[in-house]
Amino acid sequence: MSSEPLHLFEATGIELEYMLVDNSTLAVLPAADQVLAAAAGQIVSEVEQGPLAWSNELVLHVIELKTNGPAPALEGLAPIFQDHIRRINAILAPLGGRLMPTACHPWMDPLTETVLWPHEYSPVYEAYDRIFGCRGHGWSNLQSMHINLPFAGDLEFARLHAAIRFLLPIMPALTASSPILDGRLTGHLDARMAVYCRNSERIPSVAGRIVPEPVYTQEAYAREIFQRMYADIAPFDPAGTLQHEFLNARGAIARFERGAIEIRVLDVQEHPGADLAVASLIIATLEALCAERWRPLAGIRAIDTAWLAGVFQNVIRDADRAVIADPVYLGALGLTGRHTAGDIWQYLAQTVWPEAARAPELMRPLATLLDRGCLAGRILTALGGDIRPSTLFDIYAELCVCLAQGEMFRG
Repeated sequence: MSSEPLHLFEATGIELEYMLVDNSTLAVLPAADQVLAAAAGQIVSEVEQGPLAWSNELVLHVIELKTNGPAPALEGLAPIFQDHIRRINAILAPLGGRLMPTACHPWMDPLTETVLWPHEYSPVYEAYDRIFGCRGHGWSNLQSMHINLPFAGDLEFARLHAAIRFLLPIMPALTASSPILDGRLTGHLDARMAVYCRNSERIPSVAGRIVPEPVYTQEAYAREIFQRMYADIAPFDPAGTLQHEFLNARGAIARFERGAIEIRVLDVQEHPGADLAVASLIIATLEALCAERWRPLAGIRAIDTAWLAGVFQNVIRDADRAVIADPVYLGALGLTGRHTAGDIWQYLAQTVWPEAARAPELMRPLATLLDRGCLAGRILTALGGDIRPSTLFDIYAELCVCLAQGEMFRG
C-alpha cells in the first residue's frame, strides 16, 4: 500500500467494481477500454484521476474505481467516488451506456456475453481462462468492494489476520446484493459468493475454504498457502504466468508485497456512500478485535477454519437473517445467547462506532442498511415475487439511478 510501512489502521485502500451496461436494455456493455482511453488518451489498464484511479478487470464490461494509494481516513471519500461515477457515466453516455451497481448482473449469460480484457496483462487473463474457464458467473459476472488494511511485520500481520478471519464469515450479512442470476432467484442472497466459492474447484488450494487458514507469519503463509497453490497449478501453468500472490483467491488475502491484507467477500452496494459506511463499520470492529476489547486474540486465533467456513456458507445464503448461536463466537464479540447476523451488526454499530465518530455521509446509508436490511433483501422485497424480465428491468434501472445520484435503494 505504501513505500513506507504503514501500521495497523493507519490507512485504508478501497476498491469498487461496477458493471457497464447498455442504457436502453441494461445488457452488459464491453466498453471499459473505451472509458479508460477517453480518460487517458489511449488504451491503458489504469489511469490516475487525482485521489482515485480507474482500472480494468478480467472482463470488458467491468471497471474498477479505487483510492489512488492508501487513504488516511474514509470520511470525505464518498463524494469523491460519487463524482467519479458521474464522470464515467458522462463518458459512457455517448456510447449508449451507464454504470450499474450490485454484485451480479441479474440476467447476463456469461457463456455468450463474456469478453475478456484483450490489452495489457491479457496473458494473465488468458491463462485464467485456459485453466479455469472464465465464461461463468463466478468469473465474469461479479462486482465487489475490496478493503485493503495495512500491517507492518509479523506481529501486526498476526493480529490483523486473526481478526479478519474471525469476522469474515459474517461480513456478507451487511453487503449481500446478488440474489438473482440467469433471471431466476438463486436461493442465496449473496449469489456472487456462492458461485465464487466454486471458481477454483479444479485446483482447490487456490481458494481453500474462502475463510483463510490460521497462519500468522509470512514464512508460514508462504509455506502453507503460496507454495502449495503454486505447486498445484504448475502442471497447468508451465510458463509460471500465475505464480504470484494475486493467484490467492481466499476471501481475505495477504499481500506481503504491499504490506496489506485485502478483504474480498463484500458485494458492491447501490452507491459508494453505502460501501464506505460498511467499510467503516467493519474496520471499527476489526480495530476493536485487534485491541482485544472483548477477548484476547489468542482465543480466536485457533478457531477451526471448517467451522468458520460453515458460518460463512449460512451467511451468504441468508445474509442478515442467518442465525448464530455458538457461545465461543458470540462471546468473542461480547455477546451471549442466539442472534441473527443482522442483530450482531446492529449491536456492533452501537458498540464500536459511536455516533460522535460518525460522518453524516456514512451514518445515513448505514442507518438504512441496518434498519431495512441488506440490499439483496430490499431487491427481493421490491420484486414481490415477480421476476418477469420487465420487472427485473425496472428494479435494476432504478438501481442505476441510485448509483448515478448517490441514493439508497429502499425497496
